[in-house]
Amino acid sequence: QVRLVESGGGLVQAGGSLRLSCAASGRTFSTNPMGWFRQAPGKEREFVAAITWSGARTTYADSVKGRFTISRDNTKNTVYLQMNILKPEDTAVYFCAAHRSIYSTDIYVQENEYDYWGQGTQVTVSS
Repeated sequence: QVRLVESGGGLVQAGGSLRLSCAASGRTFSTNPMGWFRQAPGKEREFVAAITWSGARTTYADSVKGRFTISRDNTKNTVYLQMNILKPEDTAVYFCAAHRSIYSTDIYVQENEYDYWGQGTQVTVSS
């Protein structure tokens, strides 16, 4: 069974940091582009960050640029999202996702471009 499992969420004060992890099981995603999305209460799921299979290219939503960093360790089949200078508006459920293509140098920012999803991890930032 193919699974993506997010972890690392929690409650943090504004200005603090969290590091999310997304571990894959059932198959390797070390050759797939990956992304992070989030969904706040009452809002649609939105793009946060994405990374190519090799990690050579990354892209970010304007709202998190300069504060969040996406990275991956393909030896561990894991993708990370380092979140710094957190704001109350970053409060959401964070999801990782994997694209079906392998060895692609493209970056994908649309939700409907991703084929595999985790169950999400809650991040709450208090003011």
